[in-house]
Amino acid sequence: MNRDALHAPLLDPCSGADHHRYGFELPARVECVSTARKLARDRLDCWGIGGDVHDTAMLVVSELVTNAVVHSGSHRICCELLNGVERLRISVRDQGCAPSGPRVCHTQAAEERGRGLLLVEAVSSAWGAHATQQGSGRIVWAELLHTDVPYGADFPQRTERSC
Repeated sequence: MNRDALHAPLLDPCSGADHHRYGFELPARVECVSTARKLARDRLDCWGIGGDVHDTAMLVVSELVTNAVVHSGSHRICCELLNGVERLRISVRDQGCAPSGPRVCHTQAAEERGRGLLLVEAVSSAWGAHATQQGSGRIVWAELLHTDVPYGADFPQRTERSC
């Protein structure tokens, strides 16, 4: 297993060290896609990002993580959410075992698969992919415009629901 492609410091979601960046690592298994959605949903809730941006982010996380699991041949994947100035960036890093990078497929109407990046392209303000700086990994990212919690604003206090 190539762990170099996934080596990057990730933040404790409740440490208070950086309220604008959150990342997690999961096994690259189909059953972990729902875990990725739950972790992302909890972080967006902590940041106070709701409504359409929240729903769209859930779709993007689901599609990017699923693509990394199904198409990269990786053992582990990493997901990072970056809450920046008026935009939310969602990145998924794999170990880059597939021979080519991601591409939008225009499939036939009867086909059940192959529309993930087409959806991501349709709902995001920008998206792309690039090789990681170390190892053989690849990062696929998408950005969503939002103004729910401007960068630098005070974040909602934690309630009984822990991050």
